[in-house]
Amino acid sequence: MPAPLSGSCLCGAIRYTISAPVTELRACHCTHCQKTSGAGGSVNVPLAADAFKITQGTPKRYAAKADSGRTLFRFFCAECGSPIYSQRESNPAMVTVRAGTLDNAGEMKITAHIWTKSARPWSHIDPAAKQIPGQPN
Repeated sequence: MPAPLSGSCLCGAIRYTISAPVTELRACHCTHCQKTSGAGGSVNVPLAADAFKITQGTPKRYAAKADSGRTLFRFFCAECGSPIYSQRESNPAMVTVRAGTLDNAGEMKITAHIWTKSARPWSHIDPAAKQIPGQPN
């Protein structure tokens, strides 16, 4: 098995590892990801929660109703504000890690764009990638 991936917040107070292969990168264009990133959205790694481990620090948690109507827990660094990952209240077995916090993303490419119906006009959506107007199942 390849070495685990690692990542951190901007200031380094929160560190984590991912012990499973990353098979998908999703660009999310929902309004919540736009607000938390201050940009057109976020790029995320969906994976099983047991493959994700916080190795340093304790992220702060914020609960909000997502655009899907579900409660979404967003975890971030209380020191620098970097969003680290999110987790649906209804599906704690999965996490969604912010790909920009990875130390080395290697050759990863975005495979899908979700919440395209709320994408900002300046957002680039690769026509070759899968496009979903709302929340995938």
